[in-house]
Amino acid sequence: MEENRRAGDPIARSPVFLVKDRSGQAMTVYDITTEADLGKVLEESDTVIIDFWSPVCPPCKAFAPIFEEAAGRHPDVAFCRVNTRDEEELSGAFEVEHIPTLVAIRDRVLVASQPGYLQGEQMDDLLRQIAALDMDTLVDNPPDTQEAGA
Repeated sequence: MEENRRAGDPIARSPVFLVKDRSGQAMTVYDITTEADLGKVLEESDTVIIDFWSPVCPPCKAFAPIFEEAAGRHPDVAFCRVNTRDEEELSGAFEVEHIPTLVAIRDRVLVASQPGYLQGEQMDDLLRQIAALDMDTLVDNPPDTQEAGA
C-alpha cells in the first residue's frame, strides 16, 4: 500500500492511502487522526464509512482488503480508517467497544454502526441501503424519538 499526501486533499495532516484493487483501479482511503480530520471529510462527502480497527487485530487485518476493494467500487463514498489504539478519543466518541467496527454516516447523521466485518457483497448491500434512506423522514422522525406503536 502506497502512502501519499496530495495537495488539495480534504485531510491535509493525515495520510491518504492510495491503494489499488484487484483490477488495478486506484481508490482513496483516509486515515482519520482527529475530530477535525473527520469534520473535513464530513464537509466534503455526503456518505462516509469509517472502519475502526487495530494493527494487532487479526479480523481487522482480514477486513482491510475488503474495505479497500469496496472503496474502489464506490468512489462517491468517503472511506476512512481510525486506528483505535492511537485514536482512543475518536473511538470513544463513537462508543466503539469491539473491533473491527464499521460506522456509516450520511448527511452528517449516524445511520449505522456494526461491530465485526462484512464481506464485499454485504458492504455493497449496506451502501445501497444507505443510499436509499429517506433522510428527510429520518431527520424529522428519528428512531429514538418515535413513540412505541407509531
